[in-house]
Amino acid sequence: MYVILVGGGNVGLQLAKRLNAAGNEVLLIEKDSQQSERLRHILGDENVMVGDGCEMATQKVSGFGRADVVVAVTGEDEDNMVVCQMAKSVWNVERVLARVNDPDHEELFRKTGIDETVSATSIIYSLLEQQISPDTLLPVGALARGNYEIVEIELSSRSPVAGKSLRELELPPKTNVIWVLRGEQGHGVTGDTRFEAGDMVVALVPREHAESLRMLMAPIRH
Repeated sequence: MYVILVGGGNVGLQLAKRLNAAGNEVLLIEKDSQQSERLRHILGDENVMVGDGCEMATQKVSGFGRADVVVAVTGEDEDNMVVCQMAKSVWNVERVLARVNDPDHEELFRKTGIDETVSATSIIYSLLEQQISPDTLLPVGALARGNYEIVEIELSSRSPVAGKSLRELELPPKTNVIWVLRGEQGHGVTGDTRFEAGDMVVALVPREHAESLRMLMAPIRH
């Protein structure tokens, strides 16, 4: 697999090292010449290119046209968006992934067709929220290029679904409740499964219906 990484900071460097170790063909593009030189000493000349990954000429020389994956991990969301948009629309790269530094920009990335993003801030916030707050719907994974989310929610005694069976619930479209953790024991879910306070419920839900599922499972916030 040919992977092009744009942005030679620590994230790009660590990704390049891992992808190289896994046997992939990797090229890391960094526009700062001094940083590029440092990266060459670590990754080797053949794995580093100095240039601006936002520019068409750099993309052509680096081989965007034959890349299987392009990953933009610079410290600037605007640059990451440009790189990914050009990779998809100009070079028809099958898979692009962007680092999002400001979580407020995630929706903007999705609206421009970049559906695979990674936000360290959102991940850390979710982990913190998971520790302190029940009745919070947390995304724990994504499927179908981000169109579906795997989510979990710990039900409190105030949850509207506590004491009800799955059959009694009107789930959002194309949503499946797939698993319940009760105490230390995990359970598959059927229509007769009755939810209890303290249950950790895992569901698969289309991204656009995640908020509807939260409203169904969690008490109204005041």
